Amino acid sequence: MAKAKPSSSKQPRAQAQQQNGGGGHAVPSKLARYLDPEASWDKDQLLDAVHWIRQAVGLACGLLWGSVPLVGAVWIALFLAISTGIVYWYYTYLLKIDEEDFGGHGALLQEGMFASFTLFLALVRRNWSGS
Repeated sequence: MAKAKPSSSKQPRAQAQQQNGGGGHAVPSKLARYLDPEASWDKDQLLDAVHWIRQAVGLACGLLWGSVPLVGAVWIALFLAISTGIVYWYYTYLLKIDEEDFGGHGALLQEGMFASFTLFLALVRRNWSGS
């Protein structure tokens, strides 16, 4: 059996945790930043957040629509409305940012749309044709 290391090795770890904001809560604090209206955002960070939110919506809706199966233009339009509505709500009401600082509504609402739509269609098609 190996012997335990002396307690002096624990001291730098505790100091590093204090410098990083406390007892190992780095991940929740990073995730909490995406919901904090007081956080400062640069354009690339906000566009990345919007992109990944839209991908998550595309994944969820694609799996749901494909498993039910819901097909047709009405359901595609509903997906686009849901996806755009969630993104709009996120940056307007949750983050309360000035969209003009980030290229306007058009830039924010377009971010990740094509990739999300492609993911959505691929999942709907795969799940629907596999049934």
